[in-house]
Amino acid sequence: MRFSEKSQVPERVFSGGPDMVSSMTTTSPQGRTELLRPDGSPVRVLVVDDELSITELLSMALRYEGWQIRSAGDGTGAIQTARDFRPDAVVLDMMLPDMDGLTVLGRLRRELPDVPVLFLTAKDAVEDRIAGLTAGGDDYVTKPFSLEEVVARLRGLIRRSGAADRRSDSVLVVGDLMLDEDSHEVSRGGANIHLTATEFELLRFLMRNPRRVLSKAQILDRVWSYDFGGQANVVELYISYLRRKIDAGREPMIHTRRGAGYLIKPASS
Repeated sequence: MRFSEKSQVPERVFSGGPDMVSSMTTTSPQGRTELLRPDGSPVRVLVVDDELSITELLSMALRYEGWQIRSAGDGTGAIQTARDFRPDAVVLDMMLPDMDGLTVLGRLRRELPDVPVLFLTAKDAVEDRIAGLTAGGDDYVTKPFSLEEVVARLRGLIRRSGAADRRSDSVLVVGDLMLDEDSHEVSRGGANIHLTATEFELLRFLMRNPRRVLSKAQILDRVWSYDFGGQANVVELYISYLRRKIDAGREPMIHTRRGAGYLIKPASS
């Protein structure tokens, strides 16, 4: 799947089943205020639905926001995952195979009393929507839904809950590393770092996907705009350049996953 020149989001139009997800084109997080946890790590969202196609589609769209995602297919799994994952928001289907969404909500509230919950409901189930909001749900969307609407509603819930810090539209932050997309200034721990244009683009791509392993093919496609071929060595070369400038004399932030690719994450994690 090829990525557009200005976005990490696939150009392909996503669509689910006719009764689940309406056709739409996902949008890039560029130009939006970035949401991060107070410690600089990605926002965490738990997606709960027994339809695998829906959880996969929602998870993909939310990951393109730079968020960390976990999913579950039933209420029992949702409660256990929430206990371990400690999400900042939950997308919860009203109808699950082992228990209904209201029961799951009640149990989630015992573990995470303040976590915002976005319900997925059937199109005509007005009583479900009323019951969900009355029971403490924060918002709902009806099936079929657009991914854009889910993302927008989640962003609003997360901002209002205070679970995330808002960063300047043009500034990417990972740990003590900052990159200003408008001024092209980069600093770590307050010390300015000079990068070439290609080094800057490579670092920007890494920082737009913190903690995510990016393959050489993905990096070539996004930074150098050509498909994977015999040029993988150029990625290794520029990663080494970045390490000399970003990590020299400091705890490393850029990491290699042998056979998989590269990622960037805060030095302390």
